[in-house]
Amino acid sequence: MNPLICPECGELDEAPVAEPSGEGLRCRFCGHARPLLRMPLFCVTGPSGTGKSTVGRMLIKALSDRFVVLEQDVLWVEGLRDDSYEHRPFRSTWLRTAAMIQQSGRPVVLFGTVVPPEFEPLPERILFSRIHYLALTCDPEVLAARLRARPSWREWDEGRIAEMLDYAQWVEETAAEMDPPVDLLDTTHSPPEETAKAVRGWLERSAQGF
Repeated sequence: MNPLICPECGELDEAPVAEPSGEGLRCRFCGHARPLLRMPLFCVTGPSGTGKSTVGRMLIKALSDRFVVLEQDVLWVEGLRDDSYEHRPFRSTWLRTAAMIQQSGRPVVLFGTVVPPEFEPLPERILFSRIHYLALTCDPEVLAARLRARPSWREWDEGRIAEMLDYAQWVEETAAEMDPPVDLLDTTHSPPEETAKAVRGWLERSAQGF
């Protein structure tokens, strides 16, 4: 079920109007109001090698009573990649998937590399009340060493590592200027258990009041 398709008139409404209550959408074509639970989405992001996947696996059970934890890379398949527009099919599919999951009453925590400019302009952004972003960071030397230590099938050559280091620097330098701002968590000297505890604390603080 595509949450952007009006069940009344069948039109694809990529800019539906959010109901004042925050719990529904109104079709721009026919005016039909349909119930839809709009909850916050929580994105734990950051460069590759900062510990996202490790922490995500550690938090699945710990958060299962309140959140649904998902790993973004499971949908990183050829059919959803589109370099011409920042992999929009991939991003849109994740937002639609998370929106459907949250209808169960539990918000989604999405672990994967994404920043506000990649999610916020998309039509599917209306399906959430807000998106919170936390980027894991790491000192460049440590990050490069982590990436070099990965199995060869992951293809982390020096050129790709250099690109990731540039991306990491950009995230840290622009995090506070993004809309919404991105919180940062340095994992350079933190064991995975400590990082997981810090991410859980961020989630609980960010989720207050929704």
